[in-house]
Amino acid sequence: MGASDPRKKPGEKAIDFRLTRLQAAWKKKDPPPHRVKPVPIQVIRRIATLAALSALESTKAVSDMIVLAFFFLLRPGEYVDTNSESTPFTLADVSLYIGDTYLSPATATDQQLLSATRVTLTFTTQKNGVRGEVIGLGCSGDPLVCPVKAAARRVVYLRHNNAPPGTPLARLFTHADELKIIKPSDITRTIQQAVRTIGYDLGFLPKDVTARSLRAAGANALLLADVDPNIIRLIGRWKSDEMLRYLHVQAAPLMQHYAKKMLQGGVYTLLPNTQHVPQQLLPSATTVPLH
Repeated sequence: MGASDPRKKPGEKAIDFRLTRLQAAWKKKDPPPHRVKPVPIQVIRRIATLAALSALESTKAVSDMIVLAFFFLLRPGEYVDTNSESTPFTLADVSLYIGDTYLSPATATDQQLLSATRVTLTFTTQKNGVRGEVIGLGCSGDPLVCPVKAAARRVVYLRHNNAPPGTPLARLFTHADELKIIKPSDITRTIQQAVRTIGYDLGFLPKDVTARSLRAAGANALLLADVDPNIIRLIGRWKSDEMLRYLHVQAAPLMQHYAKKMLQGGVYTLLPNTQHVPQQLLPSATTVPLH
């Protein structure tokens, strides 16, 4: 209509910086309109099973990194290469144990490493971790879908290829002894293919899951296992309630019995507020015994 834009100062083309900052703050506070879905364990188990039967080292490596990301609630930048600022875990960040006995990567045999019962990851230069913090997990009981076994397989593979300690776990060696990186797109493609193969009984489409789904999957699995949310926050290294964005109430077992619980918990009475209770129902001061 020819009127000046009220968001801009007279004579200026840019929107007032106070408005742009306000909009930026709103965007940070509001959750994204589309969250990735968590990946159920049956998807990860299928990926691990197919990898065990495959002769391709790339397939095995992608599977092992998916397993590690699920159990350790890792962001893509912590386990694969996302960009120049990525600092994924390296060979030197992994420690394997049998009981309380540390297995030295330099002297332990392959069989000893593959027989490990505990694994720890040490945060060094990872962007979202506390430097020097160590997170450890024991065996899951599954020979394939297990953080200890997956880590051991990666250590054995890298050691066979004479990889230096600073080599990221998500690395492959070509026939020319050159390093090949594993990217988030490789993880996403593998997960989506598994979801497509299993079918739509999972309740979501392949496009709903990406490499970022594994962090949500691990958090959701812990929630469904009745793990305290504060413990989940510690494992996932969340410093705020951002964790709640990763938890999905769409998980059927989580909500299955809530209607029944609401019927049971919905029966109660409230303590009366004296301002709202008719005076004739309140005890008279003259009738209250003084003893």
